Amino acid sequence: MNLNKTIFTLLGLLLCLQFYSCAQKQSKKVLLFSKTAAFRHESIEFGNQAITKLLNANLIQVDHTEDANYFTENKLKQYAAIIFFNTTGNVLDNQQQIEFEKYIQGGGGFVGIHSASDTEYEWPWYNQLVGAYFDGHPPIQDANLKCANKNELCCKHLPEIWTLNEEWYNFKSINPAIEVIMTIDEASYEGGKNGQQHPIVWKHHFDGGRSFYTAIGHKESTFTDPLYLQQLLVGVEFAMGKK
Repeated sequence: MNLNKTIFTLLGLLLCLQFYSCAQKQSKKVLLFSKTAAFRHESIEFGNQAITKLLNANLIQVDHTEDANYFTENKLKQYAAIIFFNTTGNVLDNQQQIEFEKYIQGGGGFVGIHSASDTEYEWPWYNQLVGAYFDGHPPIQDANLKCANKNELCCKHLPEIWTLNEEWYNFKSINPAIEVIMTIDEASYEGGKNGQQHPIVWKHHFDGGRSFYTAIGHKESTFTDPLYLQQLLVGVEFAMGKK
């Protein structure tokens, strides 16, 4: 009888440990950062809610802030990735930049959405992290997007040609190390300036960490598009280090 009790007790402990382990895996957090020091997108508030809902539904906790004082070693180390959502201008001071660099160098993840590329023009390290700088855009219009590699996880759910109505960025200072995931067909809209291989979505490993960027994310309605949200989720998971 005592042996049976011991066995049941051990089984109970093992189940508790497994539950705790699963809970730990499910409690990964990201920081959603949407501070603006220049133009402010009207979609920020709606997008923050949509991104939080998307990630929470996939067992990823989200802390949202526009307070750059979060950028300290002790605060950043709790996050698997930092999302710059429609940030603009110089959003971090010199010390905060140093802390963020340390975070990435320590294996942290970065996600840039839309005007994250319209941010920190005087910080060359950030240029390499985000992958390119914003270089203007034509009026909002339909355009055709195509996956550079259909086997890429964040492309598998997409049609061969994905037509979307958005604000299409041109880029400068493009990091040659980025792995382009999606390009935009400049023949399908007016105002493109980056040629046949005009990148729109990309990822890369950089300075010890991981970076995912999507130029898509200007309009509120974009954050109700299941195709976009699925791609964004996979991008966040890549930045978090999920294989």
